[in-house]
Amino acid sequence: MEILNGGRDNAIFKQGNHVLRPLNPWSPSVHQLLTFLYNNGFHACPEVIGIEGGQEILRFVEGDTSNYPLAGPIATDTALMSAGALLRDFHDVSAQFLVSESAQHLPWMLTPRPPFEVICHGDYAPYNVALDGEHVVGVFDFDTAHPAPRLWDVAYAVYCWAPFKTNEYDKLGDINTQAKRVALFCDAYGLSAPEKAGLVDAMIERLQALVDFMMGEAEKGNAAFADNIADGHHLSYLDDIAYLNTHREQIEAALK
Repeated sequence: MEILNGGRDNAIFKQGNHVLRPLNPWSPSVHQLLTFLYNNGFHACPEVIGIEGGQEILRFVEGDTSNYPLAGPIATDTALMSAGALLRDFHDVSAQFLVSESAQHLPWMLTPRPPFEVICHGDYAPYNVALDGEHVVGVFDFDTAHPAPRLWDVAYAVYCWAPFKTNEYDKLGDINTQAKRVALFCDAYGLSAPEKAGLVDAMIERLQALVDFMMGEAEKGNAAFADNIADGHHLSYLDDIAYLNTHREQIEAALK
């Protein structure tokens, strides 16, 4: 049995072509979503195999994985655009699940956010996708999935893929490079003109919601989030919000 890199507290394992992960209160909702996706032609996600001893068993999503700092295949325009296209495919199928299952009433880790247009992945970042060469061919870790507008998910994805991160370890290029990457991602996704116009505001709102969630969980006694707050992890998101505000005009210009 192999511990997967990046697994939380060494709790995620690979055994053969299966992944074993701890169950959570929202796992039944995620399992319904994944099964629906798989049965409706979206095979770029984990397939639910079963439950055993407090763990979920999922089919391993084949491909190469990456993390920050972005370098090599994950940093290419091809990977960026294929990521945008795959997110659109996921959203389009998930919209059918949202209607058929009244998904806003299911338990989710993150609070559903109206208007309910799709199921958001919630963390569609480079570290949660699988690559075949320079092409993004799979996505995993659906724990943060929840019903919300398309733009809510695209906003966080763009933030992660540009990436609009000010931390020296996480950043890639300068604002010129980042603005161009945003345009490529959004065009590959097929984001509408009105949605593009609201993208910077959506990114800022999404990041503030993340900070609020982290602090709320810490106040409830969630040890992992309490440690993150103590380490100042939330401050990097606040710095990134300031960065987005500073470069708003250039980002919006690139999207026109």
